Amino acid sequence: MRFLVRDRLLGFGDDYWIEDDQGNKVFLVDGKAMRLRDTFELKDTRGRVLIDIRQKMFALRDTMVIERDGEPLARIKRKRLSLLRNHYRVSLADGSTELDVSGKILDREFAIEYDEELLAVVSRRWLHVRETYGVDVVREDADPALLIAVAVCVIHLAEKEREED
Repeated sequence: MRFLVRDRLLGFGDDYWIEDDQGNKVFLVDGKAMRLRDTFELKDTRGRVLIDIRQKMFALRDTMVIERDGEPLARIKRKRLSLLRNHYRVSLADGSTELDVSGKILDREFAIEYDEELLAVVSRRWLHVRETYGVDVVREDADPALLIAVAVCVIHLAEKEREED
């Protein structure tokens, strides 16, 4: 399953569609304006909220939280003690599952893995459209909405980190 994301910086009030590789709208990323923290919703084509994404307010390191139906689903933060600056850890709510995100986040060239098994690849390489990147979900049993939310979060965190440097 391949999804196309128009690449622009996420900010308060930014909304954009994510399309499948046939050009059909699949998900809407709805940026919420006038909030104290960065907040986004991933919606389906009917406007139903599938995933809530928000920045954790009081954390030592920038952290994004993903929720589904008001329940925590995942927490994302830059991996500590990593030699790679672009290395993020996604801790799922079950407490025992961790996804690893690494690569060139700001260049939109990175992978999302679980236990060294590839779940999704984010890349601009195979696209000819400027300012667009693809999220290629390689495992059929993976949750595309969650993986897209993870990609949105790590890009947002990396962009914020770059702005602060």
